Amino acid sequence: MSNTKLEVIEIQTSETYSLRTAVLRNDTPTSDPRYAEDSKPGTVHLGIFDQDKNLIGTSTWVVNPWQEDSTAQAIQLRGMAVAKNRQGAGLGAMLLTAGVIHAEKLKAKYIWAKARDSALNFYLRHDFLVVGEGFTEGITQMPHHLVVRRIIF
Repeated sequence: MSNTKLEVIEIQTSETYSLRTAVLRNDTPTSDPRYAEDSKPGTVHLGIFDQDKNLIGTSTWVVNPWQEDSTAQAIQLRGMAVAKNRQGAGLGAMLLTAGVIHAEKLKAKYIWAKARDSALNFYLRHDFLVVGEGFTEGITQMPHHLVVRRIIF
């Protein structure tokens, strides 16, 4: 792995599709990488590129209310994906940090996500709480839990 400094930047929706397909749609009933919220006003897509200009990490941040406090500003983290050969290298944490900064600028009180059960430990390490019972997500047919992180100003 190169010592090239990686940075998180805002990217176009279409740039997320290949990594979403490879990581988030792998072994699921669908290969469609699109989200209904992709073009929703206020949606931000973040990406990390390697030195060869390959997208190696992406996340999507949507202004969506949190079910437990629908009057407060909240951001939903949708579809964080890190290239399989780069998982465990801290890219998810970089994307999450950039997303928290984005949420703080919007004065959001909460960040929430429908987290795959396989990613729960990541969220717990980054100050999220698991809320309620698990469920099977309709599109992926994989086990998920709701997770939430309160932003303190």
